[in-house]
Amino acid sequence: MIEIQNPSAIAEWVGKKLGTSEWFTVDQKTIDLFAEATGDHQWIHIDVERAAKEMPGGKTIAHGYLTVSLLPRLTPSIYRVVNRSRSINYGSNKVRFTSPVPAGSRVRLHLTIAGVEPIKGGVRVTMTNEMELEGADRPCLVAETMALVYD
Repeated sequence: MIEIQNPSAIAEWVGKKLGTSEWFTVDQKTIDLFAEATGDHQWIHIDVERAAKEMPGGKTIAHGYLTVSLLPRLTPSIYRVVNRSRSINYGSNKVRFTSPVPAGSRVRLHLTIAGVEPIKGGVRVTMTNEMELEGADRPCLVAETMALVYD
């Protein structure tokens, strides 16, 4: 894990890959809990028996937004800003779900700092996120996200 001393020091990493997270298993329980939290009960996510018959690969798949929601879970294993008061999700510029994540799959995050802009009391950080699906040829998620990180 990379430790960056303060928000302004993130600028030293612009254009550089910060690293890769640990693997995370997206199991059916996680998918079911996400379905409950969001109200998205589409069968491709929660109906294991039907998916076994009708889905390519015979498994349910994670919600795309579940995959996005893993970013805050995986990022802390890549880096942290030591001296900061807080960080706030500022949004996404682009999110693409480039391949499905079957139940039971493992994913990990590759994170690059795309840009840093000063704001009052801190910086606005733009990050390029690529979620790797174990054994796949291409990422399952590509997203450009932003955060506000305060001194």
